[in-house]
Amino acid sequence: MLNLTRPEGSEPQDFDVTRRAAVGMMVAGYALAAVSADASPIVTPDKGLVIEEVAVPNGAPRPLPAYLARPQGATHHAAIVVVNEIFGIHAYIKDVCRRLAHLGYVAIAPDFFYRAGADLPSMTAIDQIRPIVAQATVPQVDADVRAVTEWLKAQRSVRKERIGITGFCWGGAVVWRSAMVDPDIRAGVAWYGQLKPLIPRAAELKAPVLGLYGALDQGIPQADVEAMRAALKAAGKAESDIRVYPDAQHGFHADYRASYNEADAKDGWARMLAFFRAHGVA
Repeated sequence: MLNLTRPEGSEPQDFDVTRRAAVGMMVAGYALAAVSADASPIVTPDKGLVIEEVAVPNGAPRPLPAYLARPQGATHHAAIVVVNEIFGIHAYIKDVCRRLAHLGYVAIAPDFFYRAGADLPSMTAIDQIRPIVAQATVPQVDADVRAVTEWLKAQRSVRKERIGITGFCWGGAVVWRSAMVDPDIRAGVAWYGQLKPLIPRAAELKAPVLGLYGALDQGIPQADVEAMRAALKAAGKAESDIRVYPDAQHGFHADYRASYNEADAKDGWARMLAFFRAHGVA
């Protein structure tokens, strides 16, 4: 069984996945470098939804590809940008988009690592994945998020004043930063994203963020969580908050990993939706 315990990927000693299980999950489209041998991932149907592969202009020679899910019909909806883990846009991230679409959102998951031309979900070694992730620099990713929110505002299906962002692991840190630099983001929910480099920037938040973290996370010290809480308070960011789950590990929402904690994942999901509603992303 594999347990992804660290925000930027597990170490070799964390792995023990059978070849048979890995092949089965690869066919299903999950990230081989993180899949648990006994995983039973949630699969959300696309009935009643419009599913699209879209290209978002971002100033690069090739536009930013993204997976989009939205309700059928001509109604305008709030939108949520879904930011992936280090494993790219694999089946779990797409399923999150479909879950949100069934709740009435336009959900879009941009492929922030597309410039590398690699199929991240099919890779089995974290050491292969890390250099690809490293190529997606902070300025580049922040600009890509900005391009996505600009694109969303131009879509007839989107209520342009109601755009939120959520992200997991690597994507959790992107959420915090986007709430600092993108004026179109109304609210963000960060699932176990790295905090250390962002603590000194807490005062830059322009939109409220809810952080969801696990006390057993081996890659994000509770000292960092407490430091961010203190920084938010000092900066007067009363609308932002951090929830820590005492029994949760890193990746507790990822239903394809051994770290999945069903009770905490459901509670975090409910808190996320309530946070978005409270801050105009609904």
